[in-house]
Amino acid sequence: MRRGWKMALSGGLRCCRRVLSWVPVLVIVLVVLWSYYAYVFELCLVTVLSPAEKVIYLILYHAIFVFFAWTYWKSIFTLPQQPNQKFHLSYTDKERYENEERPEVQKQMLFDMAKKLPVYTRTGSGAVRFCDRCHLIKPDRCHHCSVCAMVNNCIGFSNYKFFLQFLAYSVLYCLYIATTVFSYFIKYWRGELPSVRSKFHVLFLLFVACMFFVSLVILFGYHCWLVSRNKTTLEAFCTPVFTSGPEKNGFNLGFIKNIQQVFGDNKKFWLIPIGSSPGDGHSFPMRSMNESQNPLLANEEPWEDNEDDSQDYPEGSSSLAVETET
Repeated sequence: MRRGWKMALSGGLRCCRRVLSWVPVLVIVLVVLWSYYAYVFELCLVTVLSPAEKVIYLILYHAIFVFFAWTYWKSIFTLPQQPNQKFHLSYTDKERYENEERPEVQKQMLFDMAKKLPVYTRTGSGAVRFCDRCHLIKPDRCHHCSVCAMVNNCIGFSNYKFFLQFLAYSVLYCLYIATTVFSYFIKYWRGELPSVRSKFHVLFLLFVACMFFVSLVILFGYHCWLVSRNKTTLEAFCTPVFTSGPEKNGFNLGFIKNIQQVFGDNKKFWLIPIGSSPGDGHSFPMRSMNESQNPLLANEEPWEDNEDDSQDYPEGSSSLAVETET
């Protein structure tokens, strides 16, 4: 009876979290819809008097708006990629692992299982990375998201390119609105235009665009830095550990190749929100392997980092990592 009550309560809480997870999305959608109305109708159709200026403003605005909305949609509704079945423990291995009470034996069992898999990262203690909730050996750069039930979607391997594009087009969207609205903001401020309903929309539109522009530029700049060094958000705070030990630049392949790891080799797809990221999300090229294949990389000086290697960071905020869910 008590167990059934707990299961019902847990199910109810998960349902509430899923409903609440859409609140931020709904707020953003409402803000975007208002900005569309304020710019297209109150600014372009009511405030702007020149027909040529109206047409130019509307064409450029809608071109940016389409990519802005498209990338936002792809970021939200592209589901996190799940680890391949081969990383899951078989029923027999799961029974053996759970029935074994000695931690050192469990650790050795995971080592033996991982020998058959393309897994090269380890925990801080050198053990094989294992998810107790999903009962699988974690692929490299893969983390179980502890908050995936509280946000609308995780940012991972499958949608990181779309997330970066969304940030870029969001910055462009806010910048375009701010620059085109500014002159009419000045005119309303000086009283050169009649104080009508459009005045409120134009003034508030500039304020909102500038506010979002500043915050988005900071976030976008940070993720550009992560991409340039081929790091996930977690790896920026906690140095990944390989079979040979900790290595800050373990996945750093060089600036161009790092960008290609997210956007792909074909540059014509870099600005379009379609899947072009190379790989399967289960294994990633590593610096050590590239150095062995290319002697020139072995002589390359590693980039300096200032991160504290001992700093811990909660899982679930990775940028390139595949997210796993229970």
